[in-house]
Amino acid sequence: MHTCPALFISAPASHQGKTTVTAALARHHTRQGLRVRVFKTGPDFLDPMILERASGSPVYSLHLWMVGIDACRALLARAARDADLILIEGVMGLFDGTPSSADLAIAFGVPVLAVIGAHGMAQTFGAVAFGLARYRPELPFHGVLANKVASARHAQMVGEALPEGLRYCGHLSNAADIALPDRHLGLTQAAEIADLDARLDRAADAIGETALRELPPAIAFEDQALDDPPRLLDGMRIAIARDAAFSFIYPANLDLLRAMGARIEAFSPLADEPVPDDADALYLPGGYPELHAATLARNTRTAASIRMHTQRGRNVVAECGGMLYLLDALKTIDGTQHAMLGLLPGEAAMQPRLSRLAMQRIETSHGTLTGHTFHYSSVATPMQPRLTATHATTGAAGEALYRHGPVTATYMHAYWPSNPAAAAALFRGEPL
Repeated sequence: MHTCPALFISAPASHQGKTTVTAALARHHTRQGLRVRVFKTGPDFLDPMILERASGSPVYSLHLWMVGIDACRALLARAARDADLILIEGVMGLFDGTPSSADLAIAFGVPVLAVIGAHGMAQTFGAVAFGLARYRPELPFHGVLANKVASARHAQMVGEALPEGLRYCGHLSNAADIALPDRHLGLTQAAEIADLDARLDRAADAIGETALRELPPAIAFEDQALDDPPRLLDGMRIAIARDAAFSFIYPANLDLLRAMGARIEAFSPLADEPVPDDADALYLPGGYPELHAATLARNTRTAASIRMHTQRGRNVVAECGGMLYLLDALKTIDGTQHAMLGLLPGEAAMQPRLSRLAMQRIETSHGTLTGHTFHYSSVATPMQPRLTATHATTGAAGEALYRHGPVTATYMHAYWPSNPAAAAALFRGEPL
């Protein structure tokens, strides 16, 4: 058993400022010399980039279904051993999803801070706060923070609207120089925000003026022993595309590859770097190839090395944006068609609206592999699915998984620690 101050940052809905507040808390306490470990609830790649910059440490996912309760417990216990503060950012609204952020907070007894965007409301702020705090009596509740407050008078009004017994932790203003910019998949990637550290510092300064400048109470995290994964990738060299076009990678996935014996080497298709010649397998993760399609189309050195890699029969695992890069063409939202690598038959087209968002699973011969899907593109291809994922809760048909020569490709972002044997089979090119 390990004790550590911890706080769960949630909200009534998306776009309330959860990431801004979580990042502000991480940066504030890190500046005090504390070791801060931040987690993100559910499948997310963009928020963790911001939170890693704010805290100085990698950000892991917690989700009772995708990650599993035992693995969540082990991650939290490991953090509690080493950290002075644990922060968990929720997903969507506090009670949204199955399982929800509230389910996660209850499972581990982490008190919830509700961040409520107060723009466009006054006394109703109190009703929203009361509902969040009392909707599930078993939920540990820390207090409420008002975000996007217009003035000192506005802050006073929302604070006075809180019913007796609810802690008012203060407010942040609606200043544009604190807010984090976003785009179609969520927040803008950390590396692309030129003034990110200045924004984080300003947000941390603002948090320092609230009651949240003090550490939350310490809570106990129970130890959880997990079996070491089998060394199914012993000695394998895996090349991973990593840059602004290919950046959607779970840290836990890379940890698993290393734990199974793989050696990892990164390269950048945007910088026209080649796949390392000694790579046994290649991983093309998701990201934003659509924002860099013209550059990818003209970077012939990377393209030639990936084609050579496949001609040698070496395996490729491609997820979402990585799959789009391997197709014949990618049409961007303005209608421009860009030639891609032509290693998978078919074309992709970006859509103005979300095409699919869901937690999904793939049933393999090794058992269930969990993950999620989130994309704004569609693919037309003659390839037939080798397997088809299913929706986590409804069982409806989900994303296709294709095998084409040495390439395995799918829109689904898999959480590999959910099934190490299946993950190893992907890179070894073995039947699933």
